[in-house]
Amino acid sequence: MAADEPHDHDHDRPAPAPLWHGRFATGPSESLWEYTVSLPFDRRLAPFDLAASAVHVRGLGDAAILSDEEVESLLRALDVVGREIEEGAFGFEPTDEDIHTAIERRVTEIAGDAGARVHTGRSRNDQVATAFRLFCKQAAFDVAVALVGLCDVLLTRAVDAGEAYLPGYTHLQQAQPVLLAHHWLAHFWAFSRDLDRVLATRERLDVSPLGAGALAGSSLPLDPAVAARRMGFSAVFDNSLDAVSDRDFAAELLFDLVMVGVHLSRIGEEIVVWSTSEFGFVRLDERYSTGSSMLPQKKNPDIAELARGKAGRLIGNLTGLLATLKALPLSYNRDLQEDKEPVFDALDQITRGISAVAGMVSTLTTDLDAMASSADNPVAGATDLAELLVRRGIPFRQAHAIVGDLVRRHLDGEEDLVALVRAEPRLGEEGAALLAPGMAVRQRRTPGGGGPGPVSEQRRAAAERLRSDRERVEALAGTALPPAGD
Repeated sequence: MAADEPHDHDHDRPAPAPLWHGRFATGPSESLWEYTVSLPFDRRLAPFDLAASAVHVRGLGDAAILSDEEVESLLRALDVVGREIEEGAFGFEPTDEDIHTAIERRVTEIAGDAGARVHTGRSRNDQVATAFRLFCKQAAFDVAVALVGLCDVLLTRAVDAGEAYLPGYTHLQQAQPVLLAHHWLAHFWAFSRDLDRVLATRERLDVSPLGAGALAGSSLPLDPAVAARRMGFSAVFDNSLDAVSDRDFAAELLFDLVMVGVHLSRIGEEIVVWSTSEFGFVRLDERYSTGSSMLPQKKNPDIAELARGKAGRLIGNLTGLLATLKALPLSYNRDLQEDKEPVFDALDQITRGISAVAGMVSTLTTDLDAMASSADNPVAGATDLAELLVRRGIPFRQAHAIVGDLVRRHLDGEEDLVALVRAEPRLGEEGAALLAPGMAVRQRRTPGGGGPGPVSEQRRAAAERLRSDRERVEALAGTALPPAGD
């Protein structure tokens, strides 16, 4: 019985016999079957299992364990199964514990006795590890493509922003104004780092475990290196115990996805704040916002809020997997069945989240007047006043205290800050001029800073980085899901 079918909770009713029934005189209990079955979630590994199985069949042919006719029969059967699964015509049976046993059962139905030989020299331990690595290679590639698209959106916004500026914040308190382009590019660089991590993880996981068997390899003349090459892996395992028990790659990929989620959450939080009536910096496109079932005036930033909310779910996936892995003895343990659902869930949430956030950011409207008006608060130029005093020979700590006293007096209602600065003999008219609208952002001149000069150079560097990133990802296109043969 499949786990998602109704049942009467009769725990004494036996489940159908699994593929490993020969060792046992009786079949498993229904409760064991329902608890251990993974078919409801591992079906998405089907194309990867089919590709690896075809390679394994060819290896059995190379070793003369299968005849040429048996090899061709099995490859045809695998093709049929692939089409059935793709077209939704595959008939799952109660005995299908997971997608791997389902495929083998159907191949045997199609190919007859030859199908019963497809698992020769292979364990589900190395079979599952291989399919999962192939899946993760594809997943890393898909996420990398999506990240390139999101970075493109952010760079486009940075270019279109020109020299518009807004307040920069620390502690969510106004600090110094920066160009809006500088702000968009801050997110660009974060997601570009995410892309680096994903591609590096993809490179490290590009190792074939096929041929490791259950834990110690096989006595049959199989060649894991040939199998690895045929599957498009760049390397083959060094230690069979490690090969079937290693899930570092899953944890690494999950961490990478979590970091993307954290960065989506951060940009989501800013959009939530910026779109409030109190800030009024952005207006969301109706296609990327929702309304209220009760309040007719509402336009809610649901994408931004979900990006923020799902980060906790993703972090939970990562900590759950690490807790599963932390004390497992070598080699394979059934605990490792818990490696897939967190990765699958994180991948689904991240790919959808990147797409939704990219659409939200690309279509929102910025209110540049509201941004500039908020950024032109004279107190935002306080640091420039202190640095003017430094240039006049006053130690920074003394300069900080002088300007801080002027700001305090202004906030206490004594007088306008510009007037107070103008009356301060150590600042005078030159100091007062630094508080003029738009002046503070133009003072940001150091490399990597938020003023016009540095941001112009940063746009150029970001465009070059995006070009390089796109080329790196395009170079991988077509390699993630390998062909069945040479």
